[in-house]
Amino acid sequence: MDDKIFDNINDVDLKKTMENSYIDYAMSVIVSRALPDVRDGLKPVQRRILYSMNEMSNTYDKPHKKCARIVGDTMGKYHPHGDSSIYGALVNMAQDWSMRYTLVDGHGNFGSVDGDGAAAMRYTEARLDKIANHMIEDLGKDTVDFMPNYDETEKEPVVLPSRFPNLLVNGTTGIAVGMATNIPPHNLREVIGAVVKIIDNQVEENRTTTIDEILEIVKGPDFPTGAEIMGTAGINEAYRTGRGKIRVRAVTNIEPMDNGKNRIVVTELPYMVNKARLVEKIAELHKEKRVDGITDLRDESDRQGMRVVIELRRDVNPNIVLNQLYKHTQLQDTFGVIMLALVDNQPKILTLLELLNYYLDHQKDVVTRRTKYELNKAEERAHIVEGLLIAQDNIDEVIKIIRASSNTQQAKEGLISRFGLSDAQAQAIVDMRLRSLTGLEREKLEAEYEELKKKIEYYKSILGDENILLGVIKTEISQIADKYGDERRTSIGFDEFDISMEDLIPETNTVITMTKLGYIKRMSTDNFKSQHRGGKGIKGMETIENDYIEELFMTTSHHYLMFFTSTGRVYRIKAYEIPEASRTSRGTAIINILQLQPDEKITTVIPFKEYEEDKFLLMATKNGIVKKTSLMDYVNVRKKGLTAIALRDDDKLIDVMVTDNTKEALLITNFGQCIRFKETDVRKTGRNTFGVIGMNMIPGDTVVSMQLSDMGEYMLIASEKGLGKLTRMDDFSAQNRGGKGVKCYKVLEKTGNIVGAKAVNKDDEIMMITTAGVIIRMPVENISVLGRITSGVKLINLDEDILVASIAKVKEDKSLMDYSEEGQPSQEEEQE
Repeated sequence: MDDKIFDNINDVDLKKTMENSYIDYAMSVIVSRALPDVRDGLKPVQRRILYSMNEMSNTYDKPHKKCARIVGDTMGKYHPHGDSSIYGALVNMAQDWSMRYTLVDGHGNFGSVDGDGAAAMRYTEARLDKIANHMIEDLGKDTVDFMPNYDETEKEPVVLPSRFPNLLVNGTTGIAVGMATNIPPHNLREVIGAVVKIIDNQVEENRTTTIDEILEIVKGPDFPTGAEIMGTAGINEAYRTGRGKIRVRAVTNIEPMDNGKNRIVVTELPYMVNKARLVEKIAELHKEKRVDGITDLRDESDRQGMRVVIELRRDVNPNIVLNQLYKHTQLQDTFGVIMLALVDNQPKILTLLELLNYYLDHQKDVVTRRTKYELNKAEERAHIVEGLLIAQDNIDEVIKIIRASSNTQQAKEGLISRFGLSDAQAQAIVDMRLRSLTGLEREKLEAEYEELKKKIEYYKSILGDENILLGVIKTEISQIADKYGDERRTSIGFDEFDISMEDLIPETNTVITMTKLGYIKRMSTDNFKSQHRGGKGIKGMETIENDYIEELFMTTSHHYLMFFTSTGRVYRIKAYEIPEASRTSRGTAIINILQLQPDEKITTVIPFKEYEEDKFLLMATKNGIVKKTSLMDYVNVRKKGLTAIALRDDDKLIDVMVTDNTKEALLITNFGQCIRFKETDVRKTGRNTFGVIGMNMIPGDTVVSMQLSDMGEYMLIASEKGLGKLTRMDDFSAQNRGGKGVKCYKVLEKTGNIVGAKAVNKDDEIMMITTAGVIIRMPVENISVLGRITSGVKLINLDEDILVASIAKVKEDKSLMDYSEEGQPSQEEEQE
């Protein structure tokens, strides 16, 4: 006998057995216990409780039932894992400090925020809450799949229809094997608003939604206990990556007392913080002298709300004590977000946008299946009504056939053969009551048939057009938001650890100037008053010998600045990184800001707000070469610069524009020639290329400016001796790239060569800079509009040997401009 026992013993590899067994256990915990489904946001035990309560008709409009009965029914039919786990989940769904929108309406002692446990299940009662009805809505209309329960005696849903995004709205916490999830609760209106935004973008604009659009709607978690989230950095990280840390701080007030003392009153706590333990911790800190100055500590919370009072000594600073409590207690806590959920039974970390898209896909499936179910029902009923109407039309013959038949089956066969009816129609006719023969009943049948035809057409339109389907989802989900939505409880505050240098700097209009010798500075627009043309201007800066302002433009402090150099390289900084200086100061040498190479000189600077896929940089050189390159090629500009354009030895980059490839470019030369051609004539090339010929010029002539056709209604052209004019942009007709262009300015000895040209409108302003560093600012509307072949009028009075160095167009909010009466029109103006 002993030999037989030993014959049944098999040698096994313990390592492999343990590995296989543990993997099976781990997968069971992951899929069937600890993690929620991305579609309905429920763990299996929660889903089974809600389904069981619905099957018991334990809904919000029925009386409460004992929790012991609910737990027993759930355990016996669907969840054979012990009553305590089921009751724990039931209690959690009824606690309004745990769930943002409770799914269970509890009656009795369901615990407290102090950590008190719920009463035994034999004492408490529950029913589904109103909003839970939308979790199980349309469950009987084949909206979701069902699977056998543990002993295959019942059916249970694989997932609930969940007509609102429960995973985000109520959040969840779960620890599986090797992974965990921790999704915070959110505001119902915000989450549904985000789903509606996704639908609107798809229906109205046929495009996907970006995470930035969603972040404008979903401000952050909205905890049931309120409190305040510190800053947005953690929220952004969590929503964009699926992981992040959100710092949450209690809501406190410092109240003065009659005896000159102060007290700190806590009215809202961070999510999942135990109030009783918090009070104990504060008392412990005071006892250990780690927090000094507390004279009394009591919990005054009642049915009206939370109130923890901390009274302080007269000689202590309450803000210092409060900061100590933030540091040492859970008055300030960190919520670690891990947005992990089951997608097709596989655990996956999801971004906010992915969560919303998976939910919307689920709703598409639910509404499609419901519509198919209702279409089938409507078609079946329409089929029956058609048969009843046939019977009504031939009632005498029908009665005759039925009376002549010996049994029901024979009567049905006679009806089928006579009128071509189906079996279902024949059965409906033989079941028809005599009262159906009245005229009123016939009218009802006809009205019902017409109504059914409309329903069938409507259901088919939903199934045939996804946009109509999305419209149905939008309407239904919006109704839930209107009915159950409320205001945010959790505010989003400021966090000193959550700010960058840019956040500290206000976005203001600013003037950037750079001199020929490379001195740069940033100035407020308030430094310059608007003058009439012909004025003397104001002193712009102190210049050293042979130096003058070469670049001047208006931008905002948060715009990017791209510096293009004589060697064809590009550098990039933000405008606020340039040191601010007074109007008359020289500024900072550019080599102290940019890591310029030896003998490298800045030739042009362009400001722009952000990088965009469909934008280009259009460049022009003094020798008439033009080049077009995608702006995205310049995203990663290193500190040591990046190659922007390949230049020949005698060439120089004079202008760069950010464009969208739909405009026309104009090149204006030193000798008064201008060419206008389409931007599409310039083929797109990479960064390290020469470009193509834009204009064929006479020897000695150079390009001084490039402008785009849509930048203004007029072309302002200024000469080095202070004369200038406006010419209508339409006066310059487009031609092919590479031509010689047309005359745009009558260059004379009294005018000197052209120094600059700008596309402007009448409500713009311009600045002119002289070689002596003098700046004059004037409205464009004061400048005469003249033809192409003219020299213009006097714009600025110049001293002997002083010339205009450059001109700049003022681009800013007109409300910031200070129009003064400084300077009067010159008597020397004359029109050529």
